[in-house]
Amino acid sequence: MTVIEELLQTRGRIFDIQRYSIHDGTGIRTIVFLKGCVLRCRWCCNPESQSYKIENMIVEGKKKVIGQDVTVAEVMETVERDRPYYRRSGGGLTLSGGESLCQPDFARALLATAKSRGLNTAMESMGCASYDVIESILPYLDTYLMDIKHTNPMKHKEFTGRENTLMLENARRIAESGMTNLIIRVPVIPTFNDTPEEIAAIARFADQLPGVKKIHLLAYHRLGLDKYEGLGRTYPLPDILPPENEHMEMLKKVVENVSKLDCQIGG
Repeated sequence: MTVIEELLQTRGRIFDIQRYSIHDGTGIRTIVFLKGCVLRCRWCCNPESQSYKIENMIVEGKKKVIGQDVTVAEVMETVERDRPYYRRSGGGLTLSGGESLCQPDFARALLATAKSRGLNTAMESMGCASYDVIESILPYLDTYLMDIKHTNPMKHKEFTGRENTLMLENARRIAESGMTNLIIRVPVIPTFNDTPEEIAAIARFADQLPGVKKIHLLAYHRLGLDKYEGLGRTYPLPDILPPENEHMEMLKKVVENVSKLDCQIGG
């Protein structure tokens, strides 16, 4: 069996494939959502991604199986359908989740196959894995969309279940590796990290990462609320409302005042 054949037969577990996305990377993209995550963020909008197990979720009154075991070849059949759109827009394949690094062999095989076919690649990730895992994926990655949620380890642990020392160290190492398009993304969550001081601390950290030029502020939303009910779970932040546009614009100015980063709202 050739290397390419081995890549195509690599198996993993996904819970969705979203075509025609204009977020999570340049151009028109196909986003593959991998199952499994090491964090339990209170605001998670994809709670069905957290467990690696295949689950049942009630969607619009009907039971839906969440989770599917697939090969790289099967995923690429869907990804390849939109090649003309990628070519015209500069788009391609994006991996999301969950945390893509929870299935490193599958993630690497997907990205390597896409690159071998001339497709642009991106990955949305918190960098919560040993660096050797990340290092093995970087050669096949055009854009790393890295979540940095807070600079305080204890507050990070309180709201996500894990402290963030490893993730911040990995951000430094990824930047120092020469990764040419490392973009920092910050989910802006009221009661967690939406003060000027907290956003300024993240911006200062990101600004000192070699080569990092962009930071995205992603406003908290409640679009995943029904999913918790469908999974028979209680939503952890029932009383939190999305930040007002004026507040997001204020935080954007904070970032611009304390760093040289190109800051945008949304991503």
